[in-house]
Amino acid sequence: MHDHDHAHTHGHGDASQAEALLTYMLDHNRHHAQELHDLAHQLEGEAADLVHAAVHDFEHGNEKLQRALTILKGE
Repeated sequence: MHDHDHAHTHGHGDASQAEALLTYMLDHNRHHAQELHDLAHQLEGEAADLVHAAVHDFEHGNEKLQRALTILKGE
């Protein structure tokens, strides 16, 4: 695991700021999903199943963020 700060601002910046934040968050979330995936393989039973399900949920959230990013980029 690692330690890091999560600075959260809720201003209404321009599209390039939103694009940069989404790009960062996607990478960040993917890193966490990988960490959880690795953790799930160290667990057994229901705990492992729940962590795998959480990783699946992360992936679905990331797919939505990726679609939003694609729209912001005009692709």
